[in-house]
Amino acid sequence: MTSSNNTNTSKFAALQSSFYNLRSNKAFELFVVAVIIFSALVIGAKTYELSSGLLRAIIILDWMVTFIFLFEIVIRFIGEPNKKRFFHNGWNVFDTLIVVVSLIPIDNSDMALIGRLVRIFRVLRMVSIIPELRVLLNSLLKALPQLGYVMLMMFIIFYIYAAIGATFFSEINQVLWGDIAISMLTLFRVMTFEDWTDVMYETMAVYPLSWMFYFSFICLTAFAFLNMVIGIVVSTLEEEHAQIAKKEAEESGEPTMLDLQNQIAELKALIEKR
Repeated sequence: MTSSNNTNTSKFAALQSSFYNLRSNKAFELFVVAVIIFSALVIGAKTYELSSGLLRAIIILDWMVTFIFLFEIVIRFIGEPNKKRFFHNGWNVFDTLIVVVSLIPIDNSDMALIGRLVRIFRVLRMVSIIPELRVLLNSLLKALPQLGYVMLMMFIIFYIYAAIGATFFSEINQVLWGDIAISMLTLFRVMTFEDWTDVMYETMAVYPLSWMFYFSFICLTAFAFLNMVIGIVVSTLEEEHAQIAKKEAEESGEPTMLDLQNQIAELKALIEKR
């Protein structure tokens, strides 16, 4: 019995090692990415008017894609050395939910709408497969607290300028400056430079100095605040890359930048003692 258990354990260990190598293989990753892109194309094809034959073929292809994704999740789970921590990773949970819900039949079912929506969201699996996209999304999420304060300040600026615009320009154009909510939408149009000069020249016909209103608003929002948003995101992205590089260095046993700095400090201390 013990020999049989050892044999089964060794077979499972060999299978786990094979699946681990397979899921870490670049070709396998590219294959999954290709399937995700194909899945997106299938979803797009469904939006056109198709013959019954093509529609049946697309449904078959859609189920093939679903089972490929299911097979891929199984490979990743079996290949995971520490299976208890597999679902501690948010991306693994997301992928598993997408695949499981995709198994819901989309025809003649009360859950058909959910099934169709989940099939659309399968395109997001591209983020979980490609590490660079994961880094980008993680950086955006980590930057949200800092971005929140910038967005709050931008909202305050929008509110002040919208109140001024509604007060002075509502008689000129009710459609653009009728109340503070509409004025904020107009200011968003100005910030994105969508025919903003037409808005400005219309008010300048009555208030010649109103160009100062638009000029100061654009300088504060389109230039200052948006550059601050870009700076925060880029800074967070650099920190994320630094953390990944540090983690990879620790895993490979290579000295990190902090270790090198400590070594340099120790060398300086020895030289000064001499």
